[in-house]
Amino acid sequence: MPPITNDWDEYLRVEYSKPYYAKLYQTVQKEYASGRKIFPNQDDIFNAFHFTPLSKVKVVIIGQDPYHNDGQAHGLCFSVKQGIEIPPSLVNIYKELESDLGCYIPNNGYLKKWADQGVLMLNTVLTVRAHQPNSHRGIGWEEFTDAAISVVNKIDRPIVFILWGKPAQSKKRMLNNPKHLIIEGPHPSPLSAYRGFFGSKPFSRTNNFLVENHLEPIDWQIENV
Repeated sequence: MPPITNDWDEYLRVEYSKPYYAKLYQTVQKEYASGRKIFPNQDDIFNAFHFTPLSKVKVVIIGQDPYHNDGQAHGLCFSVKQGIEIPPSLVNIYKELESDLGCYIPNNGYLKKWADQGVLMLNTVLTVRAHQPNSHRGIGWEEFTDAAISVVNKIDRPIVFILWGKPAQSKKRMLNNPKHLIIEGPHPSPLSAYRGFFGSKPFSRTNNFLVENHLEPIDWQIENV
């Protein structure tokens, strides 16, 4: 796993010396060395942190674990690289964006533009076996990403946390900073999006909050390629 070298390192390096992380590191290294397909590529595991330095975080979107089909996962929750079919949950995110802010639905699912603007797109588990969702749940990633969420919670500036679905909403207990806005809703998966995800307007609510706090809103439009 490549090290996190930007300002996150100052706050997360304490995790590296803890027993759970040593065990996690060994487990992940064995998985990649086993000959099994593990997603994402090792160089992409920490992309959420690499692409969005702590000092730039304005919004946190919490996912569950990486996409488990070939070529999809690249370290940002809900995002896929250009040229990969847009997954159903992201299709629904785009539909809500169109309804909420009038964004057109693009021909790709590459969300790095959001990360570059300060949207931390963090799965709670950062690796997965091919075609086996949740296969790396419980090996230690949750403790590491909880530490990262706790770091953001303590930041002394307004931040939006977007919690879609029960796994993400379970992190609400950690979010006790009154400066922050918490937006909760059903997961955008086709199995649950019709229970209130559609029409929840998370993107305009996020931008309104940022503007009210004298921060630059997010340009949510992902362009066609």
